[in-house]
Amino acid sequence: RLVSKDGRCNIEFGNVEQSRFVFLIDIWTTILDLRWRYKMTIFISAFLGSWFLFGLLWYVVAYIHKDLPEFNPSINHTPCVENINGLTSAFLFSLETQVTIGYGFRCVTEQCATAIFLLIFQSILGVIINSFMCGAILAKISRSKNRAKTITFSKNAVISKRGGKLCLLIRVANLRKSLLIGSHIYGKLLKTTITPEGETIILDQVNIEFIVDAGNENLFFISPLTIYHIIDKNSPFFHMAAETILQQDFELVVFLDGTVEATSATCQVRTSYIPEEVLWGYRFAPIVSKTKEGKYRVDFQNFSK
Repeated sequence: RLVSKDGRCNIEFGNVEQSRFVFLIDIWTTILDLRWRYKMTIFISAFLGSWFLFGLLWYVVAYIHKDLPEFNPSINHTPCVENINGLTSAFLFSLETQVTIGYGFRCVTEQCATAIFLLIFQSILGVIINSFMCGAILAKISRSKNRAKTITFSKNAVISKRGGKLCLLIRVANLRKSLLIGSHIYGKLLKTTITPEGETIILDQVNIEFIVDAGNENLFFISPLTIYHIIDKNSPFFHMAAETILQQDFELVVFLDGTVEATSATCQVRTSYIPEEVLWGYRFAPIVSKTKEGKYRVDFQNFSK
């Protein structure tokens, strides 16, 4: 299948002539799309690398100014940075400067303009690194695709009569009490077709309209909904039958778009159904009941039954 049950796309790009440099131009999206292990590796490396690099620079400043103990500075000698005795202490001062800890033991003096400039430059660069990396971590955590994991579709689709019409029905549920604002649901039927000219089109897409009673726009998605597609003369399912549907070669991909109520970010949930997952002549078991306390109870044990 092209789309897995959890919405991931099973597709591979080959022989892409575009340079990978274009992914570095859009570095923000590239960072956000990385897996957590790679993102955390970059996060740690960015901080450790900058601390060590500036530690070397602070060591060079102390070495040029002959502040290190091996130069035996005089008692009246004023160093560029107090208490830098080697590479380790230079690294510690770099760390203190960039993360603004400032223990007070090591500090820049007014003796060297180079040291003052380096202090300003590292402080500004440290703020930029902090903003970018922490922002990337926060954006990764709050990405709307994580909200999509709390939207679930039924394992199977069914074909049965609804309102006197033959329909294809799918059940969808929101596992959170917070709503998806402006939800819109639709489908694509993917199949291989041959044109009158003899051209074979793989993954040809046909629109499938789904409705929920009054329509498919602005769903009140507080409880599980059963969406349905009417099988009429305009439907690609019109020429299928219970005896032949398993012999068909198609994939029905269902999309649900909406805006997350808490963050106002848009998200999309996807799933797919192949012929073996479409059951003809079945209907879904009821899952909503009313308790004695007057509350509505949703029994998810029967969600895909």
